[in-house]
Amino acid sequence: MSIDVQHSTGSTGFMKKTPLWIQILVGLVIGVVVGIVWPDFSKTLQPVGTAFIKAIKMIVIPLVFSAVTLGIYTMGKDLKQLGKLGAMAFVWFYFATAISITLGITLNQIFHPAAGVMLQKTGSIPANLATSVNWTNFFLDIIPDNIVLTMANQKIVPTLFFAVCFGLALSKAGDTGKAVVKGLEGLLSAMFKLTQYIVATAPFFVAAILAWVISSQGYTLLLAMAKLIGVMYIGLFTIAGLFLIIVKILGFKPILTLKKIMEPLLLAFSTASSEVTLPVHMKILENTGIPNKVVSFVLPLGYSFNLDGAALGQAMYTCFLAEAYGLQLTLPTLLTILITALIANKGTANVPGASLVVMAVMMTSLGLPVEAIAIIAGIDRFGDMGRTTINVFGNTVACLLLFKFGGKGISDSIEESVITAD
Repeated sequence: MSIDVQHSTGSTGFMKKTPLWIQILVGLVIGVVVGIVWPDFSKTLQPVGTAFIKAIKMIVIPLVFSAVTLGIYTMGKDLKQLGKLGAMAFVWFYFATAISITLGITLNQIFHPAAGVMLQKTGSIPANLATSVNWTNFFLDIIPDNIVLTMANQKIVPTLFFAVCFGLALSKAGDTGKAVVKGLEGLLSAMFKLTQYIVATAPFFVAAILAWVISSQGYTLLLAMAKLIGVMYIGLFTIAGLFLIIVKILGFKPILTLKKIMEPLLLAFSTASSEVTLPVHMKILENTGIPNKVVSFVLPLGYSFNLDGAALGQAMYTCFLAEAYGLQLTLPTLLTILITALIANKGTANVPGASLVVMAVMMTSLGLPVEAIAIIAGIDRFGDMGRTTINVFGNTVACLLLFKFGGKGISDSIEESVITAD
C-alpha cells in the first residue's frame, strides 16, 4: 500500500501539483546532501524529526483502534451475510498474509540487510520480547487488564486484541450497537483527515531526519537500504512464483493467466496504487468466465484485506529496523512481529498513509524509536511499486481459488473460462 496521500488545501502550488512520493524522494536527497556537506549542522536537526514523530505517535492509538474495530465489525457482518464464500475469503486472506509475513521475516534472517548499521536506541524494549520464551507471560501480556491505561501507555498489541474483541462484539450487537459504530466512523473520518495533514508534511521532516542520521551513520545506511529493497524484490518474485504454482494446482494455465492480467499488473507497478486497477481488473476476470457476483465480492474485499505484497514489505522493514537498532530477533519478538503485522495490515487497509501508520504500530509494539519510519518513507516508493503489483496478483489468485471451491454454484450466465487448463 502506498504512503501516497492527497495534499492538504494549505499546500503551495508546487506541492499541490507534485505527488507526495516525489516530494519525499526530494526530501530524501536533500537530507542526504545536507547530512554529508554540513554534518555539524545536521546533528542539530534531531528535535525537528522528533516533532514529526510525536505527531505520528499522537494519532496511532485512536486511528488504529477505530480502524481495526470497524474492520473487524465489517468482517463479522460479512461472514454472517455471505456464508461459505465470505468465510473462505477471510480464511484465505489471513493465510496468504501470514505466509507473506513469514517469508519477509525469513528473508531478513537469511540476508540481514541491516548488517553493519548501528542506529542509536531511544526507546525501551519490553522485557518479554527480548528474552527467552515464557509463553504464559507472553499470552497474558496480550490481554489488557485496563484498556484505558493500556492505550495511554501506547501498548499496541493489547490494544489490537481489545479492538478485535470489541469489533466482533459490535458485529453481534445488532441495532443497539449502531450508535457506537457511527461514533467510531466519525472518529475514524477525523483521524483520516488528521493523518492526511501530518503525512503531507513528511518531505520536510524526512529531510531533517535523514540529514541527522547520515551525519552520524555515513554511507553505511544508504547501502543497507539499497540491499533491503533488493532482498524485498527477491521475496516479491518468490511470492509471484508461489502464486503461479497455486494457479496451476487450481487447474488454470499460469502463463495465460499472467498474460490476461498483465494490464492491471503493469498499471499497479507504474502507479503504485491498487485502486486505479480495480475497474479493469474486474472486467478482465469476468471476461475469463468468473461470475460477476464472485468478482464483485472478492476483488474489492481483497483490495482492502488481502495485501500480500504490503505484508511482506512491512515485515521486512520492521526486521530491518529492529536489527539496525540492535534488537535481537528472538522467537517471541518474531511472533510479535507476525501477530502485529497480521492485524494492523488488515485493520488499516484503507487508512491514508497506511504504510507509515502500520510501521509506527509495529515499531511501538517492539519498543523501538518511531522516528525510524522516516528512513523507510524515503525509499518506500521503490518497494511499493513491486508490492502493489503482488497485491493485485494475489487478489487474482484469491478470485480463482474462491471461484474454484466456493463460487461454482453461483452463476450469471457463466461461459467456460478461457484460462482453464486443458
